Amino acid sequence: MTKVFHFLLIFMYIFFSFFFPLIYSDSSVDGFIYGGCSQIKYSSDSPYESNLNSLLTSLVNSATYSSYNKYTIVGSTQQDMINGLYQCRGDLSMPDCATCLARSVSQLTELCPQTCGGVLQLQGCFVKYDNFSFLGSEDKNVVMKKCGPSNGFDLDEMGRRDAVLGSLMGGNGLYRVGGSEDVQGMAQCVGDLSMAQCQDCLSEAIGRLKKECGGGVYGDMFLGKCYARYTTKGAHLYAKPNHHDSHSESEKTFALIIGLLAGVAILIIFLTFMRRICGRNGKFNYFLTLIYSNFLFTYYKIINDYVLSLFFFFFFFFCR
Repeated sequence: MTKVFHFLLIFMYIFFSFFFPLIYSDSSVDGFIYGGCSQIKYSSDSPYESNLNSLLTSLVNSATYSSYNKYTIVGSTQQDMINGLYQCRGDLSMPDCATCLARSVSQLTELCPQTCGGVLQLQGCFVKYDNFSFLGSEDKNVVMKKCGPSNGFDLDEMGRRDAVLGSLMGGNGLYRVGGSEDVQGMAQCVGDLSMAQCQDCLSEAIGRLKKECGGGVYGDMFLGKCYARYTTKGAHLYAKPNHHDSHSESEKTFALIIGLLAGVAILIIFLTFMRRICGRNGKFNYFLTLIYSNFLFTYYKIINDYVLSLFFFFFFFFCR
């Protein structure tokens, strides 16, 4: 019986951890851009660790229904207080936003173990936490710059690039996109900034982008609270504005539905088989209900990052 348990555990772990992420991985959403950690550490099992866990849980939960949010967790002392926020890219759907946040929080905890502050920017989302107050404050420090080569970038394209960046500068809202023929541009501010602060931040980012990337075929300028990007001829791929391929979108939706249904079917078969092996006891029935409800309630990509460990913990506890 033990060998059967081990075989099934290995099979399920390989299937869910490796097969599905290969299907659903999207570099335009969860691709790494930059990350950083503070030098100050906190102790294990400290009030700060508990507050940080509460904060990160709140951020992930909030991303299922809002593309931006901020939280402050107050501790018994000033040193235990923690601030945090997240921001999804303005064109992301809520499922993609939630998935991006789940992945970014998971990566951030690995990148910054036991540090009092951390920041991570993926292609589709941004998350930051720290024990000093940064909410509502501008940050125009350059945290990441990337410029493409200048080969093949003619004067006409440079003129269109400048026009696109100018349209981003003159746009409205925290998320802005623009395009002219083969040139595409994107800019965004973090949601805790006012419109005046956002405009000031983008002015700095766009000015630096034009000056420091010159005739590069693409350019990225990420400041602490905003960024501006452009690309030409698909040289630096990311989400492009106002170009929606209905055929590819329908294929993506169809693949997602098929994958989700396959996952549900396999999970039901597996749990039914485990129920027969472990017996019809109350504990396992409760466990079975818990797994069903979690799987059907949340999106699979979030399940992949957070529920697997819970699944195997309950399995060993109730079926040993």
